[in-house]
Amino acid sequence: MLGLWVLLWGSLALRGRADTAFLRRAHDSAGHCTYSFTVASPVEAACPEAAGGVPELRAELAALAARLGRLETRERAMGGSGPRGADPGGPREPQQVASAVRLEAAYGELLRAKARLEEEKGRLEREKEELGRRLESSAQEITRLRAARCPPGRDAPGRDSLRAPGKVRGAGPAPAQPVPDPTAAPRWEPQPLAFQELQSERTEVPVSRLLEETALGRPGGADSGCGELVWVGEPVVFGRADSIAGKYGVWMKDPEPVAPFTRDTTWRVDAVGTEVRQLFQYEEAEQLARGYPAKVHILPRPLESTGAVIYRGGLFFQPRHSRSVARYDLRGETVTAEREIPGAGYHGQYPYSWGGYTDIDLAVDETGLWVIYSTESARGAIVLSKLDPETLEIRRTWETNIRKRGVANSFLICGTLYTVSSYSAPNATINFAYDTATGASRALSIPFENRFRYLSMLDYNPSERQLFAWDSFNMVTYPVRLSQA
Repeated sequence: MLGLWVLLWGSLALRGRADTAFLRRAHDSAGHCTYSFTVASPVEAACPEAAGGVPELRAELAALAARLGRLETRERAMGGSGPRGADPGGPREPQQVASAVRLEAAYGELLRAKARLEEEKGRLEREKEELGRRLESSAQEITRLRAARCPPGRDAPGRDSLRAPGKVRGAGPAPAQPVPDPTAAPRWEPQPLAFQELQSERTEVPVSRLLEETALGRPGGADSGCGELVWVGEPVVFGRADSIAGKYGVWMKDPEPVAPFTRDTTWRVDAVGTEVRQLFQYEEAEQLARGYPAKVHILPRPLESTGAVIYRGGLFFQPRHSRSVARYDLRGETVTAEREIPGAGYHGQYPYSWGGYTDIDLAVDETGLWVIYSTESARGAIVLSKLDPETLEIRRTWETNIRKRGVANSFLICGTLYTVSSYSAPNATINFAYDTATGASRALSIPFENRFRYLSMLDYNPSERQLFAWDSFNMVTYPVRLSQA
């Protein structure tokens, strides 16, 4: 811009004052273009402009300046920044370039955000369609289950296995239990309670069969004394876990409950995980079958494996990574006692054959609370100890000759330890018995069915005379028969 003004001024000077000055333009020694003015005399009497000078020169200069201003304004409006003859796409001011770069970056970010939102929208629409299909499938399954109600004159699946002891039931394996479908939905809709109250049932039982049950000490008989195990019936599925955390676990009832709990109160622990703390409480077994707990207890310490039991208002369990046994009071919701089992192996030292850190297993029978384990001095053989249920003090200990790793699980009935041969074979057996009264063991061959091929928990309930088991997501019961005492 300065060069343009110099050129204009020089041309005017040459044209209006040619007799006194002239302009020369040439290259200097460095190659730069230089401008020089030459005047006729270095001294003049007075400047013509100061004395009034040439007014036409001033007017022409002002007109040229105004025209130049209009040209610059028009050039800026058209997007340029140089003179009229300059290229409109030429270089811009630094501030304009920076602004353009920022705008382009912001526009690109907006495009990327739009693409992400469209992708998220597509994913949500796919999830919505999948959820709709699942809801439709669930609705169809519920409709099918409601339509296929239980036939008249028969109880719902699993109801017979948990009936109150006062009711008469058929003995022995003669009446085949209905085999539930393992692929069926884990929850079923029961009949309304009002309808059940009006429903009646009549079952004829031969006198000889009733006398046989009474003599064998089955529930409902006059003689409920102890005896030796002679028969285990087919498993009856009462519920199914609906998540991977329930592949193996514990479910149980208290044979000697403490108010406000009853013999119908059912308990469950899903034992898969590193921090197993949830104890689910159900008012009755039917509520467990539907899958809706009445309360969830959070244990102050995580338990390990599937050896826990409920007895006299307390949960007895092995705290994780320890050889101790603890009592959690179900009413006060606190740990009231804890005691170490001397020398007991733990966390994989002496488990059952299926593993699962089943080194310490608790059990209950007609005589009280037991703990089943092994020690280094016993060289892996099963050791039994009778515990005080309040203080967990060991009252007496027995060492057997049954290898703990060689059996799948064990339980006690009337002071006798019974073991299962396999946790996965469909046709397993009750293969050994150890009598704590005599200190003698003997081989057995009582058929035992692993219907779902992964038996991880097995406990005896003396008040119901049934075995409670967890078999690969399924909570099942086994009816048992004892010989005459």
